Amino acid sequence: MYEWQKQIQIIVDEIDQCIQQRSVESITLQYLSRKLGYSEFHTTRKFKEISGVPFRDYLRYRTLAFALKEVRDSEKGLLDIAFQYGFSSHEAFTRAFKTTYGITPSEYRKKPTPVVLRTKINAFDRYFLGLGEIGMIKSTDDIKMYFVTIPAHKFLHIKNDESNGYWDFWQKQNRIPGQDFETITGLLDSIKGKLDDDGGSESNSSAGQIMAYLNDPNGRRCDWGIPRTECYGVRLPLDYKGEVPPQMLMMEVPEGEYVVFEHGPFDYEQENRSAEEKIEKAMTAFDFTGSEYCMDTSSGRITYLYFNPDQALKYIRPVRKL
Repeated sequence: MYEWQKQIQIIVDEIDQCIQQRSVESITLQYLSRKLGYSEFHTTRKFKEISGVPFRDYLRYRTLAFALKEVRDSEKGLLDIAFQYGFSSHEAFTRAFKTTYGITPSEYRKKPTPVVLRTKINAFDRYFLGLGEIGMIKSTDDIKMYFVTIPAHKFLHIKNDESNGYWDFWQKQNRIPGQDFETITGLLDSIKGKLDDDGGSESNSSAGQIMAYLNDPNGRRCDWGIPRTECYGVRLPLDYKGEVPPQMLMMEVPEGEYVVFEHGPFDYEQENRSAEEKIEKAMTAFDFTGSEYCMDTSSGRITYLYFNPDQALKYIRPVRKL
């Protein structure tokens, strides 16, 4: 099974690469199945078995996700976008767009509302599959620690006061209609103006999306001894006035002081657990002596976790001046 998940990941990566290179027409089941060395029938069956969606549907949804961001963020004509992403006409593009998102491209451009985009499938994830890291590389980079002041902003999110960690969070959320991983990440991916966005579908489909831990007297007590509620969402400008999806919450986060624990870029498959252990050790051993700060455990303060192996692993924890 693991071997097939690797094969499906090759297909998924190839699809995104072809879309980014504006060569949607080259993505055929025949081409991909030959690349893997299997029949089209076998490849189709395995793709649906592992991804949960037929190949052709995934390709269409993923292509539309890229096209939607062009409609939202660029000034290109809709016909140009239609041709760029492999649609034969403006009408065909409009029909597919409205069928998928319930709104036409022109209507969406005038008023971008949250819609569920098809985010990239990660069929082969060593940690999700319980395989752990390969262990061939061990980073020796030190953890950077520094204090910052973060301006006031908004945080659009879902929360779960019973979960314990990222995987448990999504296992519990996946049991709640409309709050599953695919729906929530797809909605958040479609929102424009995220403070931490680095390109969305053009690079990492979860760009701008972060875990967070809200100090909450009614929450679960974490390893740090602080009752907290786990959240997942995006930071938005304080003046954001866009629509809030009904299954999500919006909170205003006032300007505040934080301490940052940052590990630089790392190889996810080979170093993930090592990077996590390093940063956890640094947080446990951190001594505030000599600084003018202490940890702020008051209700309502929030810790952010940024996880992007290509850039950094960062915990941003609230502090207050003595």
